[in-house]
Amino acid sequence: MNILESIRKIPGGMMIVPLILAALIHTFVPKVLEIGSFTSAIFSKEGLDAMIGLQLFFIGTKLKVRQAPEALKRGGVLLIAKYATGAIVGLIIAKLFGLSGIMGISVLAIISTMTGANGGLYLSLMSEYGDTADSAAMSLLNIHDGPFLAMLTLGVTGLAHIPFLNLLAAILPLLIGAILGNLDGNFEKLFSPGLAVVIPFIGFTIGAGIDLGNIVKAGVNGIILGLSVIIIGGGLTFLADRYILRRPGYAGAGLSSSSGNSIATPAAIAAVDHTYQPFVQSATVEIASAVVLTAILVPFITSFVAKRYGTGKPSDDFSQEKNINEALH
Repeated sequence: MNILESIRKIPGGMMIVPLILAALIHTFVPKVLEIGSFTSAIFSKEGLDAMIGLQLFFIGTKLKVRQAPEALKRGGVLLIAKYATGAIVGLIIAKLFGLSGIMGISVLAIISTMTGANGGLYLSLMSEYGDTADSAAMSLLNIHDGPFLAMLTLGVTGLAHIPFLNLLAAILPLLIGAILGNLDGNFEKLFSPGLAVVIPFIGFTIGAGIDLGNIVKAGVNGIILGLSVIIIGGGLTFLADRYILRRPGYAGAGLSSSSGNSIATPAAIAAVDHTYQPFVQSATVEIASAVVLTAILVPFITSFVAKRYGTGKPSDDFSQEKNINEALH
């Protein structure tokens, strides 16, 4: 049985197949992944941070000093595009319809889910379609993680500050890897194979935190929210990638997801501003549904964009440049 080859034929298969498998396990027999010890350490949702940290370290060993400005430029543009989309859409809806939002989807749910993205999913997709600078851009995109941007948008400025130690902790694995890789190229050779190894584990640990039942609980509202994240948020990050960065667009497409951490954002915001308390329960379920839907759909969308416009891989340099020129001129 050539199972691996079959998985590779699926867009983003090395991540999406383990993700769906873990989500099914977590939905129907969650205790299986929570028996403790080494099993929970690498197969439960608790292992996600460690897997992403390893991936950032491996990426760092490939990042050369000359690539750092390009990585920061890409990360900055995509960060602003993703954040601005969620902030503007949320504020417009708040102005027109109030905090209760539209079609049963509150402003709290919209801003919480549209201003962030699934960093683990992005990193894995960039390992498949992007180059080192795309992956290293995650050092800036980590700011999407957590309630900070949503709080900033909603005006809770006292808690919108990102602690320096939190930011340092998020980028330190990348920095350590970059230092080692620039001091001795042999470190890059040693750790490069690790990038492919951790992708299935990242997919599985993301899935281990997803309950497929949330799609049913959220109903149509959750589906609408998820599609809005992809179409509106992902659409603008794709356009920013294509027309501002003048890149193929796969990185922007890879950010058209909703962050798993955003599920906790409504409760975090309501804890400091009780105005939003009535919307917490519905927003939490709707965001969870959006997380599931985007985690499943975004790999297919990114694969389509990469095939249509090219990737960041060296072998695609000529076709990538040709496709960009055809689209922009």
